[in-house]
Amino acid sequence: METIRIPNSATYSPIALADVIFAAPLASRLLLGATLPGRLIQAAAFGAYAGSALGDWASRRGVRKIDFLKTYSADVRHMEEMSESQRLADVRRISEELMATPAPADERPRDVVAVDVNERLTSYIAGVTGQRVETSSSVREMTLARLLMPFAVGSCDILSGDVAVFRDTGVFEPHVLAHEFCHRKGYLKELEAQALAYLALSGSQDPRLRRAALAERIYRNLRVLDGDDPARYGEMLDETPLEGGVLDDFRRLRPPGRRDGVVSSAMREMYDARMKLTGQNGLSDYDRGFTNFLYTYEKSAARGRAA
Repeated sequence: METIRIPNSATYSPIALADVIFAAPLASRLLLGATLPGRLIQAAAFGAYAGSALGDWASRRGVRKIDFLKTYSADVRHMEEMSESQRLADVRRISEELMATPAPADERPRDVVAVDVNERLTSYIAGVTGQRVETSSSVREMTLARLLMPFAVGSCDILSGDVAVFRDTGVFEPHVLAHEFCHRKGYLKELEAQALAYLALSGSQDPRLRRAALAERIYRNLRVLDGDDPARYGEMLDETPLEGGVLDDFRRLRPPGRRDGVVSSAMREMYDARMKLTGQNGLSDYDRGFTNFLYTYEKSAARGRAA
């Protein structure tokens, strides 16, 4: 099988190079009262960042990407809408499946889980395209993106491949990692990253990975059903079979009393607009689009019209 290796050299830097580029001159001014040292650091970081991005771009040119419509009979523009009753049934069915899937007996650090997730994602995509696209498994805990997108739990710099996960999401974390690693492999649309992460992890023999995929599917259906009302989300959780630590993870991800502040709301609107400019449907691709995609794909697969 053909193998494409994307270096992602910037991901091995102790500090995100993009952060150094933006922050070095300001930090130098505040700490030293001068901008020259910061500009020198900025220039060095920019050179390393640009070199890494160029190397990744050159390697990525040989990647055979999945044709979603041909493979799954669904893509960003071709999906059937789920009804409310279908979503409720999906939440019930997948919740029961999640609770029936044994929880892993051991706790693994994020860097170990990241390696497992990356290998599973690489193998799944290779099974579709016949090509292994190998990338870094490095993950950061903090980048400036956390300040720019306070509503996000993770991010990926599409040029450098830098991935960060900002907080512990419990059962969801392998899916969060898989989603960001999809971007690292060149799948830039959020719906595609959501779908590939789910399809790869849901077919895994590792219960940790499978449970993450199931949890993400439940959560995204609930986000559509709750009408952007955190209190309603909490009420709907109480009606599911979810319990124990899994239920706690769902509540932590969307606390009943939490509403977006002014900054977070403004950034959401900007991010939604950016997504639409790049041929996506906006932030709805994370939940409504993702769940509609799975619904359309599974209907087509049942009829023998999809892989």
